[in-house]
Amino acid sequence: MLRYTLMRLGIFVGCLVVVWGLVHFGVFPRGLGESNGMWIILLALVVSAPISFVALRKERDRASEQIVHKMDRVKAGFEASRSQEDGADDAARAQGHTS
Repeated sequence: MLRYTLMRLGIFVGCLVVVWGLVHFGVFPRGLGESNGMWIILLALVVSAPISFVALRKERDRASEQIVHKMDRVKAGFEASRSQEDGADDAARAQGHTS
């Protein structure tokens, strides 16, 4: 997951540098007044999102599989704990009814 996040951040930073250069040289328009920095960041986000979606497909699938695997282990742990609690509860009830 960390690898995917770092790769995504790298694509964003690359797009940020390219967009800044294009705005600086007048290929893209500047933002209004003091909003130029925000304009560059937003434009870089819009450009980097589809690039990340396509370029990082395999890495995103790998990260998703890791998350699913971890969630399955957590669910199995909860189920095991619940089964132990149910068994202890059933044993306590059986002892209470036989006294």
